[in-house]
Amino acid sequence: MTAEQRIEQLENHVASLMRQIGVLEDIHAIRRLQHLYGYFIDKCLYDETVDLFADDGEVRFMGGIFKGKTGVRRLYVGRFRKNFTNDINGPVFGFLLDHPQIQDVIDVAPDRKTAKARARSMMQAGRHESATAQGQLPRQWWEGGVYENEYVREGGIWKIKVLDYNPVWHATFEKGWAHTPAEFVPFFSKTYPEDPIGPDVLATEPHRVLWPKTSVVPFHCPHPVTGKPIVPQDAG
Repeated sequence: MTAEQRIEQLENHVASLMRQIGVLEDIHAIRRLQHLYGYFIDKCLYDETVDLFADDGEVRFMGGIFKGKTGVRRLYVGRFRKNFTNDINGPVFGFLLDHPQIQDVIDVAPDRKTAKARARSMMQAGRHESATAQGQLPRQWWEGGVYENEYVREGGIWKIKVLDYNPVWHATFEKGWAHTPAEFVPFFSKTYPEDPIGPDVLATEPHRVLWPKTSVVPFHCPHPVTGKPIVPQDAG
């Protein structure tokens, strides 16, 4: 091997290492973005939540699709903030809404301009009995859900392109998930503007069901060992 060949080999090796480092930095930035999303939602920081999204980003939630920054703001500010905190951008007395972000699997595209991730949340939420003095009823519930999200890098900054949150189950704290009432949280049935704080479009994917019905939220990635698509058997 000539000196020139050795130099070329070393340069290629360095370039490969730099790319691997870049991908790891991307994964760290995306994980940080998603984890901060959870912290913002915990404390009802809805303006800050909307700012995490790309201008053409969207949210898929409870059978509805909220499109663009206008739709995203309609959900977080028009719906959640008004219902949960009486339009206050921040936590209010007696209201709990913890959204831990866990078990994330992140895949960055070869061009490092986009990425996808699967993760889950295990929510604890409710309103304290002492908040009834403010006209709210005491309530407490559990919730578990799966994300299949998409991200985009704009101007060197990673942003949420699609936040696809699929609630899988809900349960009252007192009785647990074995006694969850049917349609404990109903899916959206009307769109904006018929519903002033509703989604722009209704989603129709068959995996959007709630406990005790079960389904598999489609994986964005193949099986890590076999490389085959992950397709569950239909239980009928």
